Amino acid sequence: MKLSLRGVGKSYSGRRGETNALSPLDMDVRAGEFISMVGPSGCGKSTLLHIVAGLEPPSAGTVDLDGERVRGPGAELGLMFQQQTLFPWLSVRENVRFPLTLAHRRSRVGAGDPDRQAAQVEGLLRLVGLWDFRDSYPAELSGGMQQRAALARALVGQPEVLLMDEPFGALDAQTREEMQELLLHLIQRHRITTLFVTHDVDEALLLSDRVVVFSERPGRVLATLDVTFARAARSSELKLDEAFLHQKRAILALLRGRPRTATQRDRLLLGLTNTRSEGGS
Repeated sequence: MKLSLRGVGKSYSGRRGETNALSPLDMDVRAGEFISMVGPSGCGKSTLLHIVAGLEPPSAGTVDLDGERVRGPGAELGLMFQQQTLFPWLSVRENVRFPLTLAHRRSRVGAGDPDRQAAQVEGLLRLVGLWDFRDSYPAELSGGMQQRAALARALVGQPEVLLMDEPFGALDAQTREEMQELLLHLIQRHRITTLFVTHDVDEALLLSDRVVVFSERPGRVLATLDVTFARAARSSELKLDEAFLHQKRAILALLRGRPRTATQRDRLLLGLTNTRSEGGS
């Protein structure tokens, strides 16, 4: 198993006492699997992603990557957030190359092989359609182009796991569809294990192998859906497919706290006849 979460929970202490943000849960993620997490705002989805990334410790439980405990950020984990975090003083090419430079500094290996680094950066910039803008600065790019650069930067270190926190949430509908199709192409090509946080049920169904549905805070897993659509058939047109719409309705019923309003067919598609958390409530 690529990722293994056991009893992972999170609570915070403050002036109002202790806030339980995320109920303990178990989750296993297979190598090359794409899992989306959907749920109400504040239910702990992003918190869970940060825990997996090693950016904050869990209050309870453990996260293992390939059998090794995650205790902090590492090169094997690629991160991408809703708000692009490109450095404004670096060009697109320099931004994408930055993780490689930082990794060599930390390992004290020196500058590394500049020709190999340049080839990696060029390959990704061509793949995301930004090679012609390699010497531009972030302020000179559209929002979609900035996210393309951020995606290339997240992938340049060849991470084993990609963690994405609503990366396309701030984009307009057309640009969002373009980014979804680009991401579909990249994950089919590289088969990177991915955890993806989104509020968009269409997006979750379009991209994922499985969709995990969370309750309101404290977040707990309401259901996990296996998405059965063939990857080769996935495009924006799939959103009009009858089976896609059935699965969407069932997930929305769960999110609205009315799972019984889903039709019997919807419930069978989601496995809702035996809905349970992967790791308790």
